[in-house]
Amino acid sequence: MQNFANQCLDLARAILGHNLGSINPDGTITPVEGESVTKEESAHALAAIGEFYRATHETVLQNFDLVDLAAKCLKHQIESEPDNRALAYSALGLLAFGPAKKRNLVWEKLDEKTHDDLDKRLLARTEETGIMKAFNIAKSVARYSMGLSKKDETGRLIDDFLASIQDSSTNGYFSDDNGHGMPGVFDLSALMSFIFIRQSLKMHVNLALCERKLPSIRTFAEKLIKLLPDLVRSDGLGWAYGRGVGIYGQIYCISIILQFLRDGWISSDKMPVYLDLLRRLFQYFFGTYVDPENGNLVVNDAERRTLPSQTTRIVSFDTARYLCQWSRLTSLLGLSLNVPVFPIKTGGRFVTFDKSNAKEQGVFIYQNSSTGLHIQLPLIGGRGKVESDVLAFPHCPGVFDWPVNLYLPVLIPELTIQGIKTVPSFYGKRCTTGLGLKGTLFFSYEQPELISHEEKIVPGWGSCKVTWKFSDTAILADFAYKFKQPLTIGSFKYVIPLSMPHSTHHLEHSFTLGENSLQASVLKDDFGATWTNIQEVYQDPIYKTYYGKICYLQVLERKTPLNVKPGKEYRLQIELTPDIQWIN
Repeated sequence: MQNFANQCLDLARAILGHNLGSINPDGTITPVEGESVTKEESAHALAAIGEFYRATHETVLQNFDLVDLAAKCLKHQIESEPDNRALAYSALGLLAFGPAKKRNLVWEKLDEKTHDDLDKRLLARTEETGIMKAFNIAKSVARYSMGLSKKDETGRLIDDFLASIQDSSTNGYFSDDNGHGMPGVFDLSALMSFIFIRQSLKMHVNLALCERKLPSIRTFAEKLIKLLPDLVRSDGLGWAYGRGVGIYGQIYCISIILQFLRDGWISSDKMPVYLDLLRRLFQYFFGTYVDPENGNLVVNDAERRTLPSQTTRIVSFDTARYLCQWSRLTSLLGLSLNVPVFPIKTGGRFVTFDKSNAKEQGVFIYQNSSTGLHIQLPLIGGRGKVESDVLAFPHCPGVFDWPVNLYLPVLIPELTIQGIKTVPSFYGKRCTTGLGLKGTLFFSYEQPELISHEEKIVPGWGSCKVTWKFSDTAILADFAYKFKQPLTIGSFKYVIPLSMPHSTHHLEHSFTLGENSLQASVLKDDFGATWTNIQEVYQDPIYKTYYGKICYLQVLERKTPLNVKPGKEYRLQIELTPDIQWIN
């Protein structure tokens, strides 16, 4: 593990060295060419600098005065009226330089006005939802630990955070609801929230409080880490569905494993499994997103991109911060990554996040040992963002891809009725998995009411039953609609994006499609759609994924109106036989 720790710290030095020069004298950040600056970038820079200092106790890196840069970033962030997220990152960055303001190097460089403004902003509490509750915890930890308050609210805020989990999930999974779209946003923010809270508590001056709250936190965080052996692909790809995955789908999985190892929350019999996951996750992260020649990260370029809020600067500072944490944690563990590779077994399961009379939500995970196919099929809310990230199709980068920050009905039918686009995603009822004929594994769910692509239930129109069947050679998607009243379907669309891995930054022995592609066949189509000419979109900058470039779109479409009768079943059955290959 010591070599791994050194590798992480060396990479953190390289990434910081490339990005510290972007911090201006007023604490603002100069964006990478072609990108826009966000209001939070100074906070992420401060957090990265603080974590580097915490790991090394060095105050200078490549002739940059880290304490001075941290103070400038903090001053600018406080003056820019930050939200809870930016305040939380700023607070932990400040706290990394030491608890108690009289011994904090950054605090000493700030003027009295900044002291007062920081105190007031850390004190301010707002009614938050989802992950913003985790950021309130970080603010409380910093305020009490720095001696800005004699009253510690951290315990109460943790209890409030955990209570909100139980309120939003019958099975105890974190949902990052924000009041928009379908409730039940069970995505990568769940991992991030627990990682952030654990980091905050580790810097709390009251260690007794930390020990008192850890068992409750473990109860809920443990549900997520138990997903990872099924979720992580054989090539090391981690969390791959929901908003903001890509590099963060690797970083958060690595971080929570290391936190669990540090806290002794992984049993000795499971240790080799998680060390194998850790090794594969890091290899995929390093081989896919790091330019080894100069230590830069490749997340936004001509072939791939991230969310607009995930600028190259923010991703770089975040990655450096986590690398410093990984280095520090692995130095303490004294473990070896020389463990056997655990073989992939064919099988699938539906993990239920929430099950109530109103809806069922979760993720279906399927993997096939002979073909290497490994899919994550989510049935969750998406904050009303109108993007493809959370649509209910098999997510498998390299095989089944989707564009970032863009909506397309990927591998699912889109029915436009009275100007409203409906897609069978976001929620279900009677979610079922089982074995069919000839060893076929299936996953099915029903939607008693149709739902729009903006995540709004449209009552009284009709229902839909969806069934996915997986065999060794093919995937069958079956969508069965029944309408409750006479309706006119204005248009019908079904899209298959075809992508390529990044031409330079990809992991060898990862997945891609061969010459035969997905070999899509329409077995039944009661909507009368036809395949249009293949659309070449390689030159269009909006058609990028977190991993590579979308080259073509295969579109099954009907543009003329279709009158449907109530009570009659209308079905679309499509069989996919992906030609899965290994990247050489």
